[in-house]
Amino acid sequence: MKYYEPRLISLTNATVVTTLYILFVILGALIVSPDALHDLYFILFLIISAALLFAITFLVFRFTLDKFIYSKIRLIYKTIHNIKRKKEEIHSHRIDSRLLEEVGHEVEAWQQEKSREIEQLHQLEQYRREFIGNISHELKTPLFNIQGYVLTLLDGGLEDPSINKEYLKRTEKSIERLIRIVEDLDEIGQLESGQIQLKIIRFDIVGLTREVIDLLEMKAKKRGIGLAINRQEKPVFVEGDREKIRQVLTNLLENSIRYGIEKGRTKISFFDMDEHILIEITDNGIGIEPEELSRVFERFYRAPRGRATFTKGKGLGLAIVKHILEAHQQTVNVRSTTGVGTTFGFTLKKV
Repeated sequence: MKYYEPRLISLTNATVVTTLYILFVILGALIVSPDALHDLYFILFLIISAALLFAITFLVFRFTLDKFIYSKIRLIYKTIHNIKRKKEEIHSHRIDSRLLEEVGHEVEAWQQEKSREIEQLHQLEQYRREFIGNISHELKTPLFNIQGYVLTLLDGGLEDPSINKEYLKRTEKSIERLIRIVEDLDEIGQLESGQIQLKIIRFDIVGLTREVIDLLEMKAKKRGIGLAINRQEKPVFVEGDREKIRQVLTNLLENSIRYGIEKGRTKISFFDMDEHILIEITDNGIGIEPEELSRVFERFYRAPRGRATFTKGKGLGLAIVKHILEAHQQTVNVRSTTGVGTTFGFTLKKV
């Protein structure tokens, strides 16, 4: 029996009141007439009056608890249940000795649930602030460049043949960068909302990888990075949206080129996983700190090491990769060791 059960509370209080009454009566009798303690009628009176006081006190406390205090507790109990059960009707309106215990458990569970929700809200708020800061940073750079080029042309550069054409070309590049950022954000939004319909077909993932390597060969050579498929001559057929998977491969390989060390290498490997094919892209670049690995797929997130060393990335490529693969109901993961390199791996359904 718990110490906060109503019957025990009433018994305890009635016992305390009755004991105090008996002590006061005996003390009064000792002061007024010590012989009264030997009087049988006095003893009977004391016993009967104490018994009546105990019964009355017990009933009063029990009535008070049941009719006033416990009615309020039942209201709290029902309210918590309604919140937890999305306003599901509560059929139990009982008064029993376990009510306080149940309310205690409900309040504790509710408090833990709300604490988790508050923590999630704090994390979302932190993410929102970082997202707004990052997108502002990404948009300001091309906008300020465009503004500088236009002001230079308006200040007389438009009449200078050695300046006007070059600055117009730079302006065009900055505008293209803005357009790519907006298009990438739009694509992520469509992927998240499920608005993009995938065109699922059967295709050779090895052949597609070779096509992407050919397209990125010049960009890789500028940094002296070699792109190679690891011991894979035969076709490997998978199921998916070929153009979206091309985008996944392009983004991951461009990421390895951007953050790989000069004169380094990037290796693409294929592993048979029964019903799936695992594709891994491994570089020997700067690596990613362990505490940053969980955030690399966030929009606009770039690790401080990468942000300090490289400034050309928009921070959207890996977010797009994640959403494309989730749309395929597949997974993408990353493992990395700083100073050694990084491996991104994703799966596709084998056919």
